[in-house]
Amino acid sequence: MFTELFTRKTPVHVRDVYLYNTESKKKEVFTPLNDKEVKMYSCGPTVYDYAHIGNLRSYVFADIVKRVLIRNGYPVNHTINLTDFGHLTSDGDEGEDKMMKGLKRDGLPVTLDSMRQLSTRYIKAFENDIDELRIIHPASWARASDYIKKQISLIKTLEEKGFTYETSDGLYFDISQFPKYGRLGKINLKKLKSGARVEVNSEKKHPADFAVWKKGKLGWDSRWGKGFPGWHIECSAMAMDTLGKQIDIHTGGIDHIPVHHNAEIAQSEAVTGKTFAKYWIHNAFLSIDKTKISKSLGNTITMRNLMDRGFTGDDYRYWLLTAHYRSPIDFSWEALTSAKQALFRLKRYVYEDFKQKTATPSIEYLEKFDDRIADDFDTPGAIAVLWEMIKDSKLDDKTKCGTLMSMDEVLDIGLSDNLQEGTRSLGVIAVDDLSEEIQALIDEREVARIARNWDVADILREKIKLKGYELEDTAHGPKVTKANTE
Repeated sequence: MFTELFTRKTPVHVRDVYLYNTESKKKEVFTPLNDKEVKMYSCGPTVYDYAHIGNLRSYVFADIVKRVLIRNGYPVNHTINLTDFGHLTSDGDEGEDKMMKGLKRDGLPVTLDSMRQLSTRYIKAFENDIDELRIIHPASWARASDYIKKQISLIKTLEEKGFTYETSDGLYFDISQFPKYGRLGKINLKKLKSGARVEVNSEKKHPADFAVWKKGKLGWDSRWGKGFPGWHIECSAMAMDTLGKQIDIHTGGIDHIPVHHNAEIAQSEAVTGKTFAKYWIHNAFLSIDKTKISKSLGNTITMRNLMDRGFTGDDYRYWLLTAHYRSPIDFSWEALTSAKQALFRLKRYVYEDFKQKTATPSIEYLEKFDDRIADDFDTPGAIAVLWEMIKDSKLDDKTKCGTLMSMDEVLDIGLSDNLQEGTRSLGVIAVDDLSEEIQALIDEREVARIARNWDVADILREKIKLKGYELEDTAHGPKVTKANTE
């Protein structure tokens, strides 16, 4: 389905998609800039460490946005950037560079080559997380250090147009030259005080002025001295280079609204004189025990941590989708366990009960599902429709299975794998994968069970368990899984 929609020359728009635009603070009907493609940009990670589960919420959300658009006939050209230098620990251009922190932590020399080496390692780790979560890769992975010339060119244009001024530590964007600064999130600049979201810098004309070039001993040569582009400028440069001067949708976490995204708007529109992004959509925070996730607090959890505890990307993705993207969500192991159990039931329906045998999906339930998911990406509402359909006794199993698999084209929670892989994901072992000894014990026990010789059947079950396997009797015959050794 996705290949067809990406390549279709004249998209057929199935239904209106509604989204909440942060800039207008209201829900709007999505109307693309053109019918050829939807241009979408997502703020990516700073690749100095593993992404934590709060970071990953943004990319699961962006994936849902993309899938809903594709499902409704809008081809999507998507870019995610990878920040591999120049992201300071403060949005106000102060503090230590995160990449340099990573170099020191990992015992690497502070050089551009080492920075490239470090970031390559964590880019690979991030892509592994993306794959585990079944997120469709963007058309462009834009690595910031590959776009240095583009960024320097953009900074020169800003300087030539009179939007910048130089200080001892860098080149800054003068927000007084851009009267619409702060319109995203309705930032009140008059009430903005140094020390809130920005640090004190006596050389800055206004506390909200932001760096487009930071001078330093490490970096690249420019007419402002050695250094590196400011963190904000990279997104504008890469979005324009991969998508053009105007884009349809920009996504990110709500933490980007006050500074980073307002800076993107200012510098992009100062250069082009055109509206940078038509729609801004932001996902809310994920917390742990009601506390913001922070490496300094030591409460970060990564996909690796989840997998070490026996959870999968499907489990985490399903849990995220049970909450609306604009709602804060608090993580707990108990909540994730409940999500895992619910998803396990769905997978058993598809791979065991229905055997992935499908019929034409239920039009009634698909319409309800698609209406919910196209209404500001209401994943919890869509999942509620999914469960309503499962419990509908008027539908036969093949119709239910076909409907589930159609819904999974958007949710992608692991209901569309091939039958063998899906069955194995449940921990079920195919008979062909068992040794002849275990197969013989299972066959012997099945004979005893049919003969109602329960004592012998129980003894044989225990023998099988001692060999490392669990046996469960089902309506479809005995099911074999690996024994729980904990």
